[in-house]
Formats: sequence, structure tokens, C-alpha cells
Amino acid sequence: MILNTKLAMPVQIFDEWVNGQAENYEYITGEAVAVSSNHKASWLAAKLLILIGVFVLKHKLGRVTGEAGGYKIAGERYIPDVAYISYARQPELSSEGFLSNPPDLAVEIISNPSNMMEQKRLRVKISNYLLEGVTVWVINPDAEEVEIHRNNHPVEIIGKDG
Repeated sequence: MILNTKLAMPVQIFDEWVNGQAENYEYITGEAVAVSSNHKASWLAAKLLILIGVFVLKHKLGRVTGEAGGYKIAGERYIPDVAYISYARQPELSSEGFLSNPPDLAVEIISNPSNMMEQKRLRVKISNYLLEGVTVWVINPDAEEVEIHRNNHPVEIIGKDG
């Protein structure tokens, strides 16, 4: 994800303000950060959403959300590129706002590896996801690798050769 515009504000103000915005915003370290994507990251997210979604639907495990599905994570507000949330964690979905329960899996796709601010915010998000018990896949399409982050496990890095 590319993170552009940022506005500092308390989370309570963010929760009211964000509902009237035309674009998606995340709330990271006290700032509202505009979220946008590029074609490559969007295509990859769509492909993963389909693959994970088919598996989840087939096995009746829960729901899969895309780039507009937001979650409250450790007092912040995140919109992963793809997320899975089990029926046990979230029996019903809300039609507005960010879900109070964290997803079981969050997929974050790096759209610009050379953007240091994006990398810094991503590391904050990974830490907070892990605090909430969320498994995180960080996909770097340029490097053709996936980092798998799980609580109490070392980071696993899988390259294109497996």
C-alpha cells in the first residue's frame, strides 16, 4: 500500500471524521493516513482475495475482506489489503466503520519498497497486529517473497522458490 496524506488527530475525532471521507484512511501512531494502491498491488490483492475467499467459503470458516474492510487494532485503525476473520471472532459484519474485532489473518502488500515512511508504518502495524493475535502476511511483489509473522514464532520468509 502507498500511504500519502497524513493528518494528526485523536482517534475519537478520526472515527467521526473518517465516515465522511471519499477515500480510505488508516489511523497509525496518532495520524490519519490516506491509503491508496497501485495496479500491481491491487491485482495481487484481488488474486489473493479470490484464492483465500474460495477456501474460506468452501469450508464455511468466516469472511474475507478487501481494501475497504477496516479493523480496530490496538487502539489504531487499519485497512489490510486482504483479511480473513472467522465466524467465531465476528459472527456478523457491520456496514459502516471499523470492525471492533481483529481479523485472524491480515495481508499487507508492499507497493513501494523504497518508501521509508511506508516501511516504518508497516512495521508499527505488524507489531500491533501481533499484539492482537493476528497472523500477518507481508508480501513484497518486487522481491517476490512473503514474510509470515505469527505470535511467539520467528518470522518466516518464503521466496518464489518456496
